[in-house]
Amino acid sequence: MHPIRKRVFEILDTGLKGDRISRAVDIALVVLISLNVLLVILETLPELEKKYHQAFMIFEFLSVVIFSIEYLARVWSSIENSNEKYSHPVWGRLRYMLTPMALIDLLVIMPLYLGYFFAIDLRFMRALRLLRVFKLTRYSTSMSVLLKVLSDESKSIGAAFFVLCMLVIMASSLTYLAEHDAQPEAFSSIPAAMWWAIITMTSVGYGDVVPVTVLGKILASIISIISIGIVALPAGLLASGFSEALRMRRAHYEKLVEDVMEDGVITPAEEIALKEKQKSLGLNEDEVDLIIDSNKSKLEEKEAFKTMTDIEKEMQVALGNKCPHCGKSVDWRHEKRKKPDPSDS
Repeated sequence: MHPIRKRVFEILDTGLKGDRISRAVDIALVVLISLNVLLVILETLPELEKKYHQAFMIFEFLSVVIFSIEYLARVWSSIENSNEKYSHPVWGRLRYMLTPMALIDLLVIMPLYLGYFFAIDLRFMRALRLLRVFKLTRYSTSMSVLLKVLSDESKSIGAAFFVLCMLVIMASSLTYLAEHDAQPEAFSSIPAAMWWAIITMTSVGYGDVVPVTVLGKILASIISIISIGIVALPAGLLASGFSEALRMRRAHYEKLVEDVMEDGVITPAEEIALKEKQKSLGLNEDEVDLIIDSNKSKLEEKEAFKTMTDIEKEMQVALGNKCPHCGKSVDWRHEKRKKPDPSDS
């Protein structure tokens, strides 16, 4: 294990918290990314671009240099990852370079380098530079949850979009057959009818293209009703995935709190660990307080039950585990619930 490379990995990897340098680097990169996105937007204003063109170019060059150093440092230190698939000095780095976040890091620095070798449309370069906003997902817990949900629900969402695409094709094809003769310009082809189908199914309804035939209106009514549930299905899957992801995060934190409070005391080190876990999971203070209070109540109930059990044992010992009527061994709890037998009197 290379100590410098390990330290670089700890500083750049936002999953490893705990020191001021790592936090300072995270904040600096977030600010730099935000400024880059802001300046890309401001460059589209002709008066500002003309007046501050040189300043924009200098800032862009310095930003790309910093992002390039960050990218190379991440690739170099990626083999320090605890995941074994990144441990190989060559294949591990190649695997890291093919991860989504590494590809985004590469794409955001490409426009400047490509401009030196190829004649590229400035609008295309500006669009690529706007990809820098996706670098913020590395520092956003909410975006991390979204990406996790998209990954976990990819099959379900893919199936929903497949059904949606089939419905678009069917709707546009049938509407084309119904409206083509009446509106040859508006419904000139099935691809042209797809625009109307998508706008109708999503309830946007621009009104630039509308069916005029009786059959076209009937089809539009049926399509509108059917599409209400189909279009909302991906949103429902995302909402369900978000709810499950948040539940799993709370459950993970509850398990950690339960382990920490097992001895009834939260040490300063354990408190720091809980704070770090709270930040990494994106839980707010109210949720954390509720979880801790709940675990305290459970611990108190457990201690009370344990105390009652000890008392019961002492009373059994005091009674000698003997039934006062027949002299047989018996649990004192059964003895106190036993009704007097008239024959014993």
